[in-house]
Amino acid sequence: MSGKSSEEQLLEFLYACPVGLIECDLAGDIVMMNPHAMQHLLPLAGPRDAGNLFAALEHHAPELRSMATAYQATMGRVCDGHRIFVDLGPGPRTKAPRVLACTMVKLGADRLMVTLSDISQQVVQEERLRQADTWFATLLDGVNDYAAVAIDVEGVITAANACFTRQTGFDSAVTMGRNLAEVLQCDNTGGDLRLGEQIEIAGRDGWHLQEGWQARANGERYWCQRLVVARSELDTSPFTGFSVILRDVPRREAAAEDVRRLLTCDHLTGAANRRHFSQALEREQAHWRELRHSLSLIVLDLDHFKSVNDTYGHPMGDLLLRRVAEVCATLLPPRGIFARLGGEEFGALLPRYDREQALGLAEQMRQRIAAISIETPDGALTATASLGCATLDEAGGSIDSLIKLADERLYAAKQAGRNQVHRLTADAA
Repeated sequence: MSGKSSEEQLLEFLYACPVGLIECDLAGDIVMMNPHAMQHLLPLAGPRDAGNLFAALEHHAPELRSMATAYQATMGRVCDGHRIFVDLGPGPRTKAPRVLACTMVKLGADRLMVTLSDISQQVVQEERLRQADTWFATLLDGVNDYAAVAIDVEGVITAANACFTRQTGFDSAVTMGRNLAEVLQCDNTGGDLRLGEQIEIAGRDGWHLQEGWQARANGERYWCQRLVVARSELDTSPFTGFSVILRDVPRREAAAEDVRRLLTCDHLTGAANRRHFSQALEREQAHWRELRHSLSLIVLDLDHFKSVNDTYGHPMGDLLLRRVAEVCATLLPPRGIFARLGGEEFGALLPRYDREQALGLAEQMRQRIAAISIETPDGALTATASLGCATLDEAGGSIDSLIKLADERLYAAKQAGRNQVHRLTADAA
């Protein structure tokens, strides 16, 4: 035996343990954590309370508190390897995201044991494998023939093969002379480019490829890969039209939708999560560079939300957050994305919305939030929000500058009295 006390042995184990270990109560107040956990938690906490697990991770994993609260058993595993995607600042997004795996075990009525470990490299490898699997599935897994359509520079159909009729249900003879964009009904809610925008990029770069939902003549939707290629009579002459290739690619729809929801949605509110929102921002930034369409961002923060939790309790606070997400999401345009960015802060990404359109939508959101009323044992729970808007043009095309500008206007709205949308003065505009 080493002669060391059990306390000394425990301290040595905690210090040497290769993962972060945290013990806390059900409210998140930390009783013990080892140095490895400090390395993970303290940089993430920022100005928030580093002595409370849920407060420290509120900006990155606000769902942890509700997961712990919702777990009813006295003992058991609350979550296992729950992934927390970390963005530590506004620097350029040139590296793969840092990802922590969180496992939370309930050891008693008011006792939680939590582990944190860095799995960033594992996630990078998984992404590479997923991309390879998707590529090979595309090559090998039941592609249902090719539909080929020729269109002129205006998008008018000049020729179509027999597979076009079989795949889409539209008679190729009848569609001759019609604009292809009018014939093909596409679902752009996921941020896909419209056919006209694909043609514009193909005219400049030679080709463009994307996947997305498309509708057949009978209204049935199917997953379609669409390739647009510019063509010319001679290699040296300007393009004279385009070839459009459509492929009906089978999907395991239910499983794919479950995975999509898990990876993109906030656990508590059902809004998009921060990671999905960041990816959408980068995708829309690329579209902005290609096509220079307007792109606006709204950020909103509920006023005095801490007092809601203190007065009515966290379950009512969670219910309020869900109601806010519901009323705001119903106001979005087809390609808009509404996300929970952390705690009581939300964001709305609005492709093709200029500043005035974004300000108008923000005012509608403010009014809908102010109209929320939730009956509680302590009386009616109501809320207000402060909002700030910015456009990518104003930010010079920088995502970080766009977020910073919208945040600055949000806090200006709070300083001006809350429950309002910040608007530029004539001098500032």
